[in-house]
Amino acid sequence: MKKSNKGCDLKSCFLCTNCLAEWLPALETHRQNFIFKKGETIFSEGETVKGIFFLYKGKVKVHKRWGSKQLILHFAKPGDIIGYRGLGDEKVYPISAAALEESNLCFVDTQFFETTLQVNHALTHRLMQFYANELQHAEKRMGNLAHMDVKGRVAETLLTLKNDFGETPGGFIDIALTKQDLASYAGTTYETFSRMINELEKEKAIRQSGKDITIRNEKLLKKAMD
Repeated sequence: MKKSNKGCDLKSCFLCTNCLAEWLPALETHRQNFIFKKGETIFSEGETVKGIFFLYKGKVKVHKRWGSKQLILHFAKPGDIIGYRGLGDEKVYPISAAALEESNLCFVDTQFFETTLQVNHALTHRLMQFYANELQHAEKRMGNLAHMDVKGRVAETLLTLKNDFGETPGGFIDIALTKQDLASYAGTTYETFSRMINELEKEKAIRQSGKDITIRNEKLLKKAMD
């Protein structure tokens, strides 16, 4: 991790767009910009919360220990908030976050962020909506992990990643992940994930090229989720 002078332009991120114009000079003074290298940990589960991060550039995985395994909860993209799960009463991060590629993040400490919420009512309202949407998404995802078969979860994982990150000019899902990370996000083992991916490729629902995956037939993937 290193500090950077390059960060949000104070016009486009979640925090800036929901703050009063009069508050932006204070935000400019209190924010810090950091660059994390690929694979570098941003914060770890159990660490004391010092503030909240806003992803400006790059991609980040958010994960949690699940017994002896790792469960990936979310993949963050530019514009997303990271570390908000640690803003409860306990003030410790219940999850970890790591950069999937070189990533630029804006950081504000907890005290300043809480003051910002008190002053900027639009931000507080928007954050409440964000939490509600995240709760609905988490409940749906936990339900799918519990009740959907593995093939369906793998299909849902691929569709979710395409929806969240889009496609490269070559038609591949625009996020580079190992099969281990994909398996963790789908809630299965590496071996089972690989078998399901190969089945979906034989059915011509997807195409693989190394680590890259193209969705060829969304209807077939959605059928696998039924």
